[in-house]
Amino acid sequence: MSSEPTPPDLLIASHPRAWEQVLSKVEEMMVSGELSPGQRLPGERTLAADLGVGRSSVREALRVMEALGLLKAQTGSGPNAGAMIVSRPTGGMTMLMRMQVAAHGFPVSDVVQTRLVLESEVMRTLAGQPTVDLTTAVELLDSMDAPTLTADEFLILDAQFHVAMADAAGNQVIAAMMAGLRASIESYVVGGVDRLAWPTTCTRLRHEHRGLIEAVTQGDAALAQQRIVGHIRGYYEGVRDDA
Repeated sequence: MSSEPTPPDLLIASHPRAWEQVLSKVEEMMVSGELSPGQRLPGERTLAADLGVGRSSVREALRVMEALGLLKAQTGSGPNAGAMIVSRPTGGMTMLMRMQVAAHGFPVSDVVQTRLVLESEVMRTLAGQPTVDLTTAVELLDSMDAPTLTADEFLILDAQFHVAMADAAGNQVIAAMMAGLRASIESYVVGGVDRLAWPTTCTRLRHEHRGLIEAVTQGDAALAQQRIVGHIRGYYEGVRDDA
């Protein structure tokens, strides 16, 4: 019995593209310990020959890795030339999150739920570090006290404050996710401001922000988590269309 030929597009989809083969090879080398941060990748010609792909495919893979923050490319010749493995995970993760937000427009309810999970952990961590440096976060709060700020300006600083708190907590994955979600956070907090009595809301938000700092400096993790949940949910409930 004869079988129908496989459509060309399915044949293409069943095999990784050449540059993806290069990425997989580099990943294997990093997992095995053959490559680690600070080390240089084999040259384009070597990688191309080892994998049986063109040098253009190697260059494409290296550009992807550079965009993800995993690679630093140095042009020219000599001991400092070539591509070096670096450890800058937040840059790549932040970019990917931002692109996903831009492409799909995550539902606001999903963004809020994610914030509750991430920022509750941020506050718990911060409260457990009595000497944590909150200088950037406090400076943002001081800037938000300016009476001349518009609602939009205030809320953009608000989003920066929450990212700064995540940065201070020291978990790079959470910090990267918060930074990546920042545009989406700004979108819904600024977009809903017309449904609020702004002067009253602004005063409440200032008070709540200072309360977060207070709970952290007191080392009260339970209070810090309780306040961040109330803060995030309170604003969201206030701006929802059906609120």
